[in-house]
Amino acid sequence: MFEEKEAEKNDDEEEEVRMMIMMMIMMMTMMMMIVVIMMLMLMVVVMVVMMLMMLMVLMVMVMMMMMMLLLLMMLMMMLMVVVMVVMMMMMMMMMMMMMMMMMMMMMMMMMMMVVVVVVVVMMMVMMMMMMMMMMMMMMMMMMMMMMMMMMMMMMMMMMMMMMMIKSWIIRSKLSNQSASILCYGTLFLLLIFF
Repeated sequence: MFEEKEAEKNDDEEEEVRMMIMMMIMMMTMMMMIVVIMMLMLMVVVMVVMMLMMLMVLMVMVMMMMMMLLLLMMLMMMLMVVVMVVMMMMMMMMMMMMMMMMMMMMMMMMMMMVVVVVVVVMMMVMMMMMMMMMMMMMMMMMMMMMMMMMMMMMMMMMMMMMMMIKSWIIRSKLSNQSASILCYGTLFLLLIFF
């Protein structure tokens, strides 16, 4: 009779230990999930911020370029006007006037060409930048995927370890207290490892 009671008690203890370990595993998995989600959110935020920063920089660069172009154009115009006035003052001949007109036209054409070239170059630069950004995004995505895989692997390993510990505890007829100490100890070690 007494032996039966003892066996029952042992069974109860084992059940309690099992329950405790299961609870522990659940808690750890939950914690890991939360950590992963938080990491993902952080990554997304960082990516968005980076993109915004890049866009801002691009905009500023474009504005600067435009301003420079405008300044150049204005300077050229002023120069042309001055040259024209000087020429007219020097020789008040019709021929010269005609030549001046021709020159003006030529200059204008050249300037237009320059502007077009600059615009094309700018467009190309923008495209390059966009490509770079896309590449960066892809890299980030890859990194995130890798992180996720790593996390999953870690979680799997932890689960395996927990199962092993559980089996050890159940196999060795430890008291409830020592079992819980063992469990907590391993958890603590795992956390430190992380």
